[in-house]
Amino acid sequence: MASLPPSPFDRDRRNRRTLVATAVVGLSMLGLGFASVPLYRIFCEQTGFGGTTSRAADDKAARAVIGRTMSIRFDSNVQPGMPWKFYPEHPTDTVTVGAKDMAIFIAKNMSDRPVTGTASFNVTPTQAGGYFTKIQCFCFTQQTLQPGEEVRMPVLYYIDPKILDDPDNRDTQQITLSYTFYPVEQGKKAS
Repeated sequence: MASLPPSPFDRDRRNRRTLVATAVVGLSMLGLGFASVPLYRIFCEQTGFGGTTSRAADDKAARAVIGRTMSIRFDSNVQPGMPWKFYPEHPTDTVTVGAKDMAIFIAKNMSDRPVTGTASFNVTPTQAGGYFTKIQCFCFTQQTLQPGEEVRMPVLYYIDPKILDDPDNRDTQQITLSYTFYPVEQGKKAS
C-alpha cells in the first residue's frame, strides 16, 4: 500500500513550527550575545579568571596573617598616542597577607588639552587574581586630567588570606598588578 503524500496543510504547519523554533533560537542567541559581556565580567570577578581582581567594600574586614608576606610589583602603561606619563610611586611593596595596603600611581597630562582616560588592569600570575582584592581604585571610574595636570591616584587593596590554602598558589611569592590607561573618546563612556 502506498503512503499518501503530506497534505499542504501538514506542510504549512511543519513550516510554521520550524519558523517559530528558528526564531526562538535566534532571539535566544541574540539575548545571550547582549548578556555575554556582563556575564563574562561577573564570571571573571568571581573566579579571578585571566588575572581579574576581586572588589570589596571598604568596611569588609580583612584578616592579617602575621608573618606571611608577599611582594607586590606595580606595572603601568599607556596606550600608544595617549599623552600621559603614568607610573607607580613605588614599583614594589611587601605586604602582610590579609592586611589592607595602599599603592599610589601618578599620572600627568603632557598635552595642552584635557584628556580623559580609563584604566584596564590585570594580575599575574593569573591564578592569584581572585585573591587580589581592591577596596578603592582609580580604575573604577574615568579620570580627566587638565593640560599639564599631575595627580596622585590611590589603590587600596589586600591579598585574601585564602591564597595561602590554594595549591595553585603554593609557590606564589610575588604578584604583579598591571594597569594600562586608554583615552576615552569625547561623547563615549567606558564600559
